[in-house]
Amino acid sequence: MSCKPTITKEKVLEAQNKWGEGIVRIGCDFRADKDYTQTARDHIDQLYGYDISPVLFKPTKAAKVQFRNDKESALSYFVATNGICPEDKGFALQPWKKVRFENNEIIIHGHTAIAMGNYFFTDMDGSETKVEYTFGYIEDHDGCVRINLHHSSIPYSE
Repeated sequence: MSCKPTITKEKVLEAQNKWGEGIVRIGCDFRADKDYTQTARDHIDQLYGYDISPVLFKPTKAAKVQFRNDKESALSYFVATNGICPEDKGFALQPWKKVRFENNEIIIHGHTAIAMGNYFFTDMDGSETKVEYTFGYIEDHDGCVRINLHHSSIPYSE
């Protein structure tokens, strides 16, 4: 018995684009003195699966509280407004003007997918920061793709 794929590569790519656009939007709202914390909450609610599944989130710039298994600690990482993790500086507040995914591979299996590769964050001066990532995706009840695994790290340097 085979599992019919319902997540597609196109859905994963769309979710990646939405994720990158959301990170940029949070920083834009921060600079424009808008409610960037709510923008970040919306980003998490729309793209992560915290409401339907456990989420394994290991952000890049986290040393003391390495794992963010709930919405509030994820919010802390992105905008650092709720005081949950004092080490957080608000990654999405950089601000970034572009996020670009370069997938090494996307593996689809039924209602799940895993993508691994590099993503590149472009700052306002045009400098790019390369980060390695692995994202896992699941489908919600409406067929939308949600993140249930997010691991990223700065590439190894000798």
